[in-house]
Amino acid sequence: MRGITPWKVAVGLTAVALAAAGCSGADPVEPEKKDGSFIISWGEPQNPLIPAGTSETQGGVVIDALFTGLTNYAAKDAKTEMANAESITSADNGKTWTVKLKSGWKWHDGTPVVAKNYVDAWNYAAYSPNGLINGSFFGDIAGFDQVHTEDPDGEEGPKTAPKPATDKLSGLKVIDDTTFEVTLSGASNLWPVKVGYAAFMPLPDAFFADPAKFGQAPIGNGPFKLSKWTKNTELVVTRNDDYQGADKAKVKDVIFRVYTDDAAAYEDVKNGTIDFQQQVPSAKLVGNQYKSDFGDRAISKPISVSAFIAMPTWLPGYNDPNVRKAISMAIDRQLVIDKIFNGTRIPMNGWVNPNMSGYKADVCGAPCKFDAAAAKALWDAAPVKPKDLSIAYNGDASHKDWVDAVCNSIQQTLGAECKGKPFPTFGEFRTLVVGEKMTGMSRAGWQADYPSIENWLNPLLKTEASSNDGKFSNPEFDAKLKEADSTSDLAAAEKLYQEAEAMLPNLMPTIPMWHSSQQTVWSEKLTTVVINTFGELDLVSVTVK
Repeated sequence: MRGITPWKVAVGLTAVALAAAGCSGADPVEPEKKDGSFIISWGEPQNPLIPAGTSETQGGVVIDALFTGLTNYAAKDAKTEMANAESITSADNGKTWTVKLKSGWKWHDGTPVVAKNYVDAWNYAAYSPNGLINGSFFGDIAGFDQVHTEDPDGEEGPKTAPKPATDKLSGLKVIDDTTFEVTLSGASNLWPVKVGYAAFMPLPDAFFADPAKFGQAPIGNGPFKLSKWTKNTELVVTRNDDYQGADKAKVKDVIFRVYTDDAAAYEDVKNGTIDFQQQVPSAKLVGNQYKSDFGDRAISKPISVSAFIAMPTWLPGYNDPNVRKAISMAIDRQLVIDKIFNGTRIPMNGWVNPNMSGYKADVCGAPCKFDAAAAKALWDAAPVKPKDLSIAYNGDASHKDWVDAVCNSIQQTLGAECKGKPFPTFGEFRTLVVGEKMTGMSRAGWQADYPSIENWLNPLLKTEASSNDGKFSNPEFDAKLKEADSTSDLAAAEKLYQEAEAMLPNLMPTIPMWHSSQQTVWSEKLTTVVINTFGELDLVSVTVK
């Protein structure tokens, strides 16, 4: 799903399935309800609910409920499974791919899901004037450079991007209603793994009639249908009883309820007002309070989510790699983890999560380790220092304590004032980040979309990439990524991605902070809880009393 989390989440782990339906003595066992409902803590999405226009988890979890793409990732091990696709094959070692769809699938409005729905959706997403944030995910399809022009903003200020030569990718071709062909700019056997991500979901004809209206009332082809969306209050999805996929939902309704205070959400799960909180507040980690409160309705597991601090590389001071290194080396990560997270995080020393194929340990080295003397020396030597040494964050999740602790470490080490800057909601925060309105640093988190090192480099750090919050750009790094992208052998491609990551310690585009583990709680109402490989609740598996 997405890169950006309110704390965004995970791939490549073992799924956890827990049944909390035990009984004692002669007490009767309540039967599970086929048509029940449950409520989860949620945050208002940043963007309209368009698959290629959503890169954060709040919108992403709903997109995944409403839409099904060519493939899914297995809950147990994140392996690719066919979903709407019957097959995805290549006869030329990964340059050209033939996609065959399963027959009989329908949109929620009753119209058939056909090959044209994929080709039209991908063309629309890739065409840069449409402004969809995930457009760069189509960059390896032939003709992308003709439909997508880069933002020319520079020191002179905002400029209008030139109009692309065409609005159709030359690498996409509809063969018939159930078949389409994809030609890549270079051979890649990673491509079939990527297409399980939400950016590659199809869109019905209804979308193109009125994209703005569709984003507020999407028509999907997935296991749930949108029932109601009351902005800043709650969103309700209802089981799609005509769904053709194997992953059919067991409950009838899922209610996503908006909370701007995760402590309040925690208490509401505890008293049964709502039923699920994906990550408990950091205050409840102290002394394992959440375990005392919830017992066997609480779990803690490592996930493929990692935390970073994004750096506004377009601003004076922050545009100096040595300043960025100084700030990174001024942070005592382990102390913050021990004091704030009760030891439940792992300090990062690179830009890729350990659960990814292609991960390599200790890539960053000294720039990611606390060294007060070296940090101060780099800081003092910098000709220009940032005007605003601050860390922005969304105030509707547990970030204040760790941001304050990190700023305290920076301030004590560098002798420069650092402060946290809270914004009320995740949506407001992300809008300012994406709009380049931040005057200092900002917290960032990345949830793997698929289990590959590539997913931690291209979307986050390539020039003009969808989740490149700091607007980092380096031609040599981009060239290495392009070389890897066009390498058909997966092992050889991974080695090239590793070479690209090895360039980053000298460039310090972002500050790697820690790899996450997730502490999740739920109410007595839920009888089956499956945490999938992305660290998220598998909605279709839930059963209730």
